Amino acid sequence: MKKKLVSLMLVAAMAATMVTGCGSNNGNKDASDNNGSTTEESKDDSQEESKDDSQAASGDGAVYYLNFKPEQADQWKALAETYTEQTGVPVTVETAASGTYESTLKSEMAKEEAPTLFQVNGPVGLASWADYCYDLKDSALYKNLKSDDFALIADSGEVQGIAYVIETYGLIYNKKLLADYCAMDGAKIKDASEINSFAKLKEVADDIQAKKDDLGINGAFTSAGMDSSSDWRFKTHLANIPIYYEYQADNIETTDAIKGTYLDNYKNMWDLYITDSTVESTMLSSMTGEDAAAEFAMGEAVFYQNGTWAYNDIKDNEVADEDLGMLPIYIGAEGEENQGLCTGSENYWCVNKNASQEDIDATLAFVEWVITSDEGRTSFRDEMGFVTPFSTFTDEYQPANPLVAASQEDIDAGHATVAWCFTTMPSENWKNGVGSALLEYAQGTGEWDAVKTAFVDGWAAEVQAVSE
Repeated sequence: MKKKLVSLMLVAAMAATMVTGCGSNNGNKDASDNNGSTTEESKDDSQEESKDDSQAASGDGAVYYLNFKPEQADQWKALAETYTEQTGVPVTVETAASGTYESTLKSEMAKEEAPTLFQVNGPVGLASWADYCYDLKDSALYKNLKSDDFALIADSGEVQGIAYVIETYGLIYNKKLLADYCAMDGAKIKDASEINSFAKLKEVADDIQAKKDDLGINGAFTSAGMDSSSDWRFKTHLANIPIYYEYQADNIETTDAIKGTYLDNYKNMWDLYITDSTVESTMLSSMTGEDAAAEFAMGEAVFYQNGTWAYNDIKDNEVADEDLGMLPIYIGAEGEENQGLCTGSENYWCVNKNASQEDIDATLAFVEWVITSDEGRTSFRDEMGFVTPFSTFTDEYQPANPLVAASQEDIDAGHATVAWCFTTMPSENWKNGVGSALLEYAQGTGEWDAVKTAFVDGWAAEVQAVSE
């Protein structure tokens, strides 16, 4: 893998996405300016002195990080322990259960020992927590940021949040299984590159489903589980695609009143997931994210909607690294043959300004250590598999993740990156309403019109509720 290209192109794609897609900020930060990257010599010096500097900066403070990503819970705890061993500064890491971060954050912020480091998912998520955000403009975190496109900046100029990971999602696929299908008599394609539209994807998936026994698999797609560990893939990530196309058509970046222009396309893709699946649609309420990951990792399905972060759940099983690829999620929109993968971030670090100054200083020192120390950068690369927007992550600190390589290949092919417009969704309550309607429809206990109502009317209602 060309690590330098992966890093630079993903960052470039993310910057373009944020500018032309959803919820952009103003201006670019030159990675080579005095407030950005440092020289190699100064990097080496700062690493040698990281222990002393962190201790001096943090004083008697402590750190409490409320982590958003359950899949990296163990890695964050290990990293925190390493930092405490080196500096003596206590670092507590707690991880919210999948789909519960906002409610957990509200509960924890009400406590006397509230999180000193937390995160928001973008401009909409920031709206509820802007009054808690310490200004990061003078922090090492911000000074090492490659572009302002990765920061949440208030009109006043305060830097309220900084993205710490850039991720990509789409349809992960098993190259070997798809090649086995392509070699069968009557196969609808000769090669994966022929799948460049919803129509072709459906044709292929339907045929794979019909021939699943001959292929030795359980379904074309992994189970579209709708419990809290999995439903975000569909009420958020899949729902992003019709929102993206509506925003593109209307030349907007956000809205108080979604129209649902592409909801029939959303339905088509959801129908495909629940029909050409490893399980019956009536079972989806009990299927989990672990179920879907295991089905794909064990070679029981060809396609699996997820992102670069899913690699750790797939590796070291039945699917070899060289057999991992990723396709865009097609929904039948005009011009989608040029559509690429979905690249962006919903992971913005914020520091709690209501914490004591000692704890604020300790938190700033901790995150600086994470993005500058060998231990922190190695953990991001090897354990968490993160691509980051920080200049400190030079070539040797890019992850050896074949799904990241697949996203690079998509960029190299000249496909249009799909923005993470789901960061403009009005609330978690809206997502839950859409998710419930999707499940009812899948189980045959509800109609698609209920999904449309939850999507369109629910959006307007939640915008109104937030503004009151």
